[in-house]
Amino acid sequence: MSTASLKTQNASADCPTQAPHGTFCWNERLTRDVESVKKFYADTIGWTYEATKTPDGDPYWVALQGGKPVAGFFTLSAPKFDGVPECWMSYLAVDDVERRAAKATAAGAKLMRPIFNVPNVGRIAILDEPGGAGVGWMTPAA
Repeated sequence: MSTASLKTQNASADCPTQAPHGTFCWNERLTRDVESVKKFYADTIGWTYEATKTPDGDPYWVALQGGKPVAGFFTLSAPKFDGVPECWMSYLAVDDVERRAAKATAAGAKLMRPIFNVPNVGRIAILDEPGGAGVGWMTPAA
């Protein structure tokens, strides 16, 4: 999935730091038309948005419900994302991302990029499961 999929510093307080191992802790929408997708969720769910940037400098929007971060939106605009389908990307909290990613690759998953850090959020692995689904695993920042 997205090589820059991440949660911003502003959203980090509510989600991953409180998520126990093995539970979903963040979701983000990968899209080529972020304005249409944002409008859809604003009109149907009532989300508002905070514009931010990824550590790579790419635009990123944090969706807010009642002022609390609930999801992220990432634009698939760079050529490196040409083969990535529009989708929701989910992240699981894990106790040790390196150890768990090693187990995952031994079990047939593929790392889609090297494990990376997001300041004030955590350490993240983006995996392609043996069945082909993408998933993020995150060891939350302390």
